[in-house]
Amino acid sequence: MSKISNLINFIAKRSISCTAPLEGKRNFRKFPIPNKRGSRLHREQQCGPNPELDVDKRGVRDVGYYLDGRFVTVPEMIPELIVPDLKDCDLKPYVSYKVTDVTQSEFTPQQLFDAVYSKKIVTDFKQGKLDENGQALEPSEEEKLQPAEAVARAKRTGSDIF
Repeated sequence: MSKISNLINFIAKRSISCTAPLEGKRNFRKFPIPNKRGSRLHREQQCGPNPELDVDKRGVRDVGYYLDGRFVTVPEMIPELIVPDLKDCDLKPYVSYKVTDVTQSEFTPQQLFDAVYSKKIVTDFKQGKLDENGQALEPSEEEKLQPAEAVARAKRTGSDIF
């Protein structure tokens, strides 16, 4: 009897296979597998204009889109790394854990106004370059901006808002 039970256990264990090439089998469609692990049928299902199976891109985004079966590259979608030139920099890459913490208050709108506009307003007032409403007779480039333009310029790449 023990020989029969061993034989039944052997058959039951050997009848189910969970290997990666079984993507096309009925019970294993929901388990995605990487591109290199699939069978020939799996790779054929990933090709063509309308693939049946998704291609595993490992988190890398496309830099364009498909239009009429042709791939169109969008330059704005290509990642750009902006790295400063640190050739003459005296700072070292290591910061000691013994350095005291620097606490800094939040930068308020009043401080921003004082840093950017207040100096010009004071000089215009002293030189009499303001009209009766308090507007500058010779506005600077920043003063000519509309609110929507100022927000767009602040959110542009390379600004110090982030």
